This record gives sequence, structure tokens and C-alpha cells, in this order.
Amino acid sequence: MQDHRIADFLDKITPGDCLDYLPMLEDESIDCFLSDIPYGINLADWDVLHQNTNSALLGQSPAQKGKSAFKRRGKPIQGWSLADRNIPKEYQAWSTLWGSLLYPKMKNGASVFFFGARRTIHRAIIALEDCGFLVKDILAWEKPAAHHRAQRLSGVLAQRGLHAEAKTWDGWRLGNLAPTWEPIAWLFKGYSRTITDNVLEHQLGAINLAACSNHKNPSNFLKAAFKETRLHEAQKPLEILEFLIKLTTCEGQIILDPFMGSGTTAVACRKLQRHFIGFEKDAEMVEIAMQRLQEVNFEIVPKAEIEPGSEILPLFEYERITRRNG
Repeated sequence: MQDHRIADFLDKITPGDCLDYLPMLEDESIDCFLSDIPYGINLADWDVLHQNTNSALLGQSPAQKGKSAFKRRGKPIQGWSLADRNIPKEYQAWSTLWGSLLYPKMKNGASVFFFGARRTIHRAIIALEDCGFLVKDILAWEKPAAHHRAQRLSGVLAQRGLHAEAKTWDGWRLGNLAPTWEPIAWLFKGYSRTITDNVLEHQLGAINLAACSNHKNPSNFLKAAFKETRLHEAQKPLEILEFLIKLTTCEGQIILDPFMGSGTTAVACRKLQRHFIGFEKDAEMVEIAMQRLQEVNFEIVPKAEIEPGSEILPLFEYERITRRNG
């Protein structure tokens, strides 16, 4: 495998599969992992992370056609088979693939944040625990809006001609409660001495509440709405990513997002004067992310303190060299 300096990936979104590129990163080079990883709930083709070939996957039932809240089923029509029940296990195995590659790249005390689905995130958490990470907390993001995907049972029965049964089941629905929140897993890589020693050695492990002064008495229940244009169906508000970055990192440190999507993590890093490393399989999303980055106003910041012999360039210096060579 070809060796790479960290600067080969620094402040870039590299097109391709992170499973190919994570091994190329230097060990203990990443200060924070922040990513909206695929949820494994069959949201779209890129979110199908299993071998189940159920014909109903990503389809619609007759009762759902024409309704914007039911774009895709993501589940079988004729009940749950053994293959369907294996989907969570396959999602955990997929999480283990990238989690095992990620662990040696993180510095001691580094935070690992990832968004997930309420019914699958536990599998990703278990996978990363098995890779060596420790669970710190589960945060909750209150979404500004949520589709209530629950069909009226009476309507389904009426379409079958079962009018008496439809009357009996009036008021009942098929589905879940309105999904008003999403979980954010917060893990970290352990350290050999005390947390204070780790802060002094790696500048990681403490939380900067002063930098989050816009959030009164920050808790693990977060509210954030979109103030920017949504460019990806799974996009998260810039505000919430900025909060997590400010909470756990310092200027000049490196944040990794191997599932970059439309580039929100990169935009947040650039605005907050942090370095980023990103990977993204979808070429169209890479183009969108790069366009977003070009629109971010860049401010000159003091050089970060770099250890002697390190290949990491201070943020402003890297930007200046990139622009001159580009």
C-alpha cells in the first residue's frame, strides 16, 4: 500500500471509498471524528449495506403511492424474513470494517461523533466498542420538522373492501410515532494516564463550554435548525456540527469525516479554522461539497503549534500554498 503524508489528504475531499483510504492515514493523526454515517435503513441505494435482495426494497405499497412522506418503503411487503432480520447484523459488520481502520488513526482522548438511526445506531456503537473505543454519551438532536409516516389502518382496510373492519379500526395507524429527534453517538479513544495529562499532551479530552456560549447550559439535548440550503436528503444543520467541533477541538486540529456527503463537516471546519480530511464515494456530492467550500469566507488565523518534524501545515499556510499552486 502506498504511503501518504497527512498533508496529502489535509483540507481536501478525496473521491472514493474510505475503506481504501483510511489505512493510508498516519496513525494517531486525527483529533476528532465527526460524520453523518449511512444509517443502514435503506434510505437510498447508498444506504443499503446488506446483501438482502428483497424485491420490495426501496419500493412502495399501493397505499403509499403519490404520498411525499412515503418515498420508499425500506422494508418488505410480505413480512419479515430471516434475511430481513440479518440486516442489523450486517450493518454492525459494516461498521466494524471502518471502525477497525479508524481506531489506530485517532489520537488518545479524541472524540468520535456520528449520527445514526434510532433503530440501528446501537449496532454501530457496539461495533466501535469492539474496535476499542469507549462510549461517552448519546446526544439527542431535536429536528426542526418530522414526517409522521403512519398510514391510517381504516384507509388500508377500506381499499381492501373491508368496510366493517375499517370502522372498527378507525383512529389506529400503521407506523411509528413522529420521529422528532435523532441520536448522535459520542465515543472516544482511551488514554493511558489521567484526562488532565492527556489534555496537556494531546490537547484532547476536555470540553470547551466557553466556546459554546450561544448554547445556554449545554446539555446532551441539542436543538438546531437549517439556516442553509439543503443539498442532500440526509444533510444535517451546519449549526450542530459547529457546536460539536467547538466543544471538543481547538483551532488547527484535524477533523475526519469519511462519509462527507454534501460537505457540511468541511464547511464547519473551514469556518472554525480547523483542518479537515474527507472522503466521499458519490462524485456528484464531491462537486457540491467543493462548491460549498469555495463560498466560505476564509480568515487568516495564527499558525497552529506543530511538533518538530511534523508534516502537518498550519491552516493558513496550507491554504496559501494550495491557492498559489492551484
